[in-house]
Amino acid sequence: MNMLELIEKKRDGAILSKDEIQFFVDGVTHQTLPDYQISAFLMAVLFKGMNDQETTDFTLSMAHSGKICDLSDIPGVKVDKHSTGGVGDKVTPILLPIISSFGVPCVKLSGRGLGFTGGTIDKFESIQGFSTVVAPDSFKQHIEKCGMLLGGQTADLAPADKYLYAMRDVTGTVPSIPLIASSIMSKKIAGGADAIVLDVTCGNGAFMKDEESARELARRMIAIGKLAGKPVSVVMSSMQQPLGSMVGNVLEMLEVVDILRGEGPKDVLEVVLTMAAEMLRFTPVGKDSDVDTLKKACLEKISCGEAYEKFGDLILSQGGVLLSDGSPMFVERPYEVMTVYADRDGYVSKCNALDVGEASCLMGAGRMKKEDTIDMGAGVKLHKKIGDSVRRGDELYTLFVGSHADISEDRIDEALNKMEQAYEISSSQVLPQPEILDVIS
Repeated sequence: MNMLELIEKKRDGAILSKDEIQFFVDGVTHQTLPDYQISAFLMAVLFKGMNDQETTDFTLSMAHSGKICDLSDIPGVKVDKHSTGGVGDKVTPILLPIISSFGVPCVKLSGRGLGFTGGTIDKFESIQGFSTVVAPDSFKQHIEKCGMLLGGQTADLAPADKYLYAMRDVTGTVPSIPLIASSIMSKKIAGGADAIVLDVTCGNGAFMKDEESARELARRMIAIGKLAGKPVSVVMSSMQQPLGSMVGNVLEMLEVVDILRGEGPKDVLEVVLTMAAEMLRFTPVGKDSDVDTLKKACLEKISCGEAYEKFGDLILSQGGVLLSDGSPMFVERPYEVMTVYADRDGYVSKCNALDVGEASCLMGAGRMKKEDTIDMGAGVKLHKKIGDSVRRGDELYTLFVGSHADISEDRIDEALNKMEQAYEISSSQVLPQPEILDVIS
C-alpha cells in the first residue's frame, strides 16, 4: 500500500478499509512511516472524521499493536473503569475497594496526570512504599491476594496508541472525537476487560467542554464496544467545578480516606455510587438489581467499614504502608501557604475547574510537561463552591505545598492569580449543575 494514497483518500472524506487502517497502524508501531505522513493522516482524520466501523478497526488495530492482557484465569466478570479526566477526580481509589468488597475482581490500569488533570497513579504513589509497577503475569496473584489491583499501563500495552497520542499532542489533533475514542478504548481492550464503564466528564475542567461533544464521544465508545463485543456503559458527569474539596495528590487521598470512613463531600460520593452501580450491573452480583438498590448496597459497604478495610488491603498488597489507625502513610505532608477570604457577602457563582487545576499545577501538584517532578503535598483546598453562601471574611480556598518543597514567590503569585480568576461572588444564588448529567448504555 501507499501511505500518500491513504492520506489523500481520507483527506477527500473517503472511508478506509480495515486493511488500510492496519497498514497505517503497523507503520506507526514499527516506525516505518515518517512523522510528517503520520501528522498529515491525523489532521485528515481531524477534519474528515471516521465512521463507527473505521473507528472500531482503528481501535482494535492499536489494541493489538502490543500485548493483550489475558485475564481469563481470574474468575468472574472483569469490569474496567476509565475517566476522561478532570480536576479533583478521586473516584478510582474509592470505587475499587467498594467493588472488591462484593467479591468482584478489579484490575485497574491507570495513567499519570498531565497538565490540569490529576492522575490516579500519582495519587496512589503519594502513599509511602506503594508500587504501581505490576507485571501482567502477576495480576492473578494480586487478585487472589486481595481481590484487586491498581497498575500503570506498561510500555507494551497498545504501543501504537502511545506514539500517536504523543503526535496528537504536538500537531493540534487532540480534539478529534474518533481519535479520542479509539485511544481510550484501545487501552481498555488491550487491558483484557470483559466490560467497560466510562466516566465522560464535561465542562471547563474536562477535555469535552460542552455536552454535545461529550455525548458524541460517549456514543462513539459505546459503538466501538458493540462492534468489538465488549459491553460499555457511559456515565456523563459535570466538570463545571472541581470534584470534591481537595485538588492535589496527598490532599485528594486524604479526602478518599474521609469518604471511605463515611464522611467527605457528597458530590464525590454521587459519582462513585453511580459508577459502582454501573460496574456491578455487568456482574452476577448486580445483573438482577436496579440502580437504587445497588447504590444502597454500596453505601452499606462504606458504613459497615468493609470498603475501608479493602482499601487498606489494596495498599498493603502493593507495598504501601499503613499507620496504626489503618490510614495510609504519605510520602509528604501538605503545608499551608496561604488562605484567601471572601471580600464581600453573597453566593459563590463560579468556581472554574480549569483555573483551579492550573493553580494546583503551579503550586507543584501536577506536571506542565511529562518530565516534571510532582510535589505530592501541593494543591488547593476549596472551602466554598458554587451555590454556597459566603460572608465577608469567610475562608474561600487554601494553597498548599509539600513540607519539603521549594517554591518561588512568583509561582505562588501565579497560582493566586489563577484562583482569583476561578472564583466569582454574586448577590443572588446560582445553583451548580447536577453531578450526573446522564447515564448511557
